[in-house]
Amino acid sequence: MSLREHALSLFRGALGTVRPAPMLRRALKLQGDGSPQLLVKDQAFPLKRDLYLVGFGKAVLGMAAAAEEILGDHLTRGIPGCLCGCTDLWCNCLSYLTREMLLKPHSRIKVIEGAKNNLPDAEALKGAVAIQELAEGLTADDLLLVLISGGGSALLPAPIPPILLEEKEKLTKLLASRGAAIQELNIVRKTLSVLKGGGLAQLAHPARVVSLILSDVIGDPLDIIASGPTAPSSHSVQDCLQILTKYNLLHSLPKSVEMVLSSSPTKPTAPENYSHVSNIILGSNRLALEEARRQAEGLGYAALVLSAAVQGEVGRVATLYCQLIQLLCLGFSSLAEGPLGDELRGNLLQLAAELQIPGLHLEEFLQALQGLGPDRPVCILAGGETTVQLQGTGKGGRNQELALRVGLGLHRAQATGASSPQGRCEILFLSGGTDGQDGPTEAAGAFCSPGLVAEALQEGLDVEAFLRNNDSYTFFSQFQGGHHLLVTGLTGTNVMDIQAILIRAMERS
Repeated sequence: MSLREHALSLFRGALGTVRPAPMLRRALKLQGDGSPQLLVKDQAFPLKRDLYLVGFGKAVLGMAAAAEEILGDHLTRGIPGCLCGCTDLWCNCLSYLTREMLLKPHSRIKVIEGAKNNLPDAEALKGAVAIQELAEGLTADDLLLVLISGGGSALLPAPIPPILLEEKEKLTKLLASRGAAIQELNIVRKTLSVLKGGGLAQLAHPARVVSLILSDVIGDPLDIIASGPTAPSSHSVQDCLQILTKYNLLHSLPKSVEMVLSSSPTKPTAPENYSHVSNIILGSNRLALEEARRQAEGLGYAALVLSAAVQGEVGRVATLYCQLIQLLCLGFSSLAEGPLGDELRGNLLQLAAELQIPGLHLEEFLQALQGLGPDRPVCILAGGETTVQLQGTGKGGRNQELALRVGLGLHRAQATGASSPQGRCEILFLSGGTDGQDGPTEAAGAFCSPGLVAEALQEGLDVEAFLRNNDSYTFFSQFQGGHHLLVTGLTGTNVMDIQAILIRAMERS
């Protein structure tokens, strides 16, 4: 098998372990008839009266279908909000997802689609209002099962009056275009929302609330995933104001936003006000990476996970990966202990310190790499979410831009002769979004190799020009007929992004 085939197999394997339906079936069970109770990872929740279901996010349809299958007639009513196109997944998703994501005929679950291109819209607002009305009508004997996954924040856009949806959407777009991280976007969103930042849990009181969560945020913080609708917020209005100041937006806010911010509580709601809530994480990027590592070892690779929390500006993260690849190639050539290896290690450690990737112990990781030689191929896996500061008007996504920047970095290293051993290795880099959609494109991500830039020049394609315009999707679509694009269709899940570096010694003729 080629490195590309191996990388694609690992990516699909990672997706498979965070499929919504199997995750729900592993974690959720219904026990007893006379005094039924819901069992979630060995926690028991008695069903005293009615059981309701709400949900939101890219994985919610599969989660809801599995939940209804498990709960049967005990389910009174369900309102999951999913992204536009979610109910059409059968026509463009990976084949193994199709049956699992379809609700049964005569389902008690009403699906509301919205948030086209992952941005709040009128349909998403309609779903948020329906969820709000359901929550407000619950009693102390009811149980509300909440299914949360990535993309959920855009599906709960109910802004605090008098803010209009259009005003909140414009502010979100401005923040994103200036490079705000997902955590920062969600802090602002929940500060301006009725349902986010624990709002849904407070509206549902005194009912019992059980949230099952598929995390798409680094570190799995409950108050940040989908903007934390059932978790106490760890942020205050001051945090929101600091973010708006950071991106030079504080003095250009709509009057309605200024009014809400000026009247918001200065402190978050106390955690004791959430005693009726249980938040349980079912799936994460780390779980997906561990499955990919297991499969890579099955394919004969020496496989290591770098981090499940890679974050930072896409260009700097690309540099990190390029330097790591060069160091691995030196190891294949038994040159890692020389001056060049020492220089690369120093540069890597400095860059990693500047990126401040949570939980990354690079010195220990590099120690684990020592001794890996050309007799066994190497697979390095990582996950997380980079940020792109938009400067051009092109079409792309953070995964495609990352792959293109890695390709350019490897080309430059080869051209300068800084890593001549690179030519003795076969190298493939893959970056893909687990939701199957990288930015407003049809691709999940892209592949690259050291020869990409030179091969593109032969077709008259200037990689640097495409990058200056943030036009990575257009580049990969034109280059070799789109062969380097990673296209999966919408996957029905979302645990951020996955990167894979595959390296093996070049076969000698």
